[in-house]
Amino acid sequence: MPFVRIDTLRAGPERLAALGDAVHDALTEALGVPPDDRFQVLRDHDGASGTLRHGDYLGVHRDDGIAYIAITLRSGRTPAQKQALYRGIAERAHASADTEPRNVFVVLTENESADWSLGEGVAQYLRS
Repeated sequence: MPFVRIDTLRAGPERLAALGDAVHDALTEALGVPPDDRFQVLRDHDGASGTLRHGDYLGVHRDDGIAYIAITLRSGRTPAQKQALYRGIAERAHASADTEPRNVFVVLTENESADWSLGEGVAQYLRS
């Protein structure tokens, strides 16, 4: 059950929605996430009351087309699965949301089953 947050700068609702779809489709393909397991917060900053900052760290030139994608998920994926996820997100973001792969910034944060409550004050993943 990944929890996804996507932040963009003046992307507009269509591009932001397309990025959400791109991330979900990549999660489904690369990590086997169920199609109905979709929990996302999509936020577009206007540049005045909120903005995004970026640099050319590690030789990747980013610009205001940047999409910060933060994914929290339970631990257990291999480095190869993570690489496939990053590649899948970048490819889909480029194809469907017109986001250059250099502007696709992804960070994964892993945790354990006890760290999730999907509602009703219960840690559902601890039930077995």
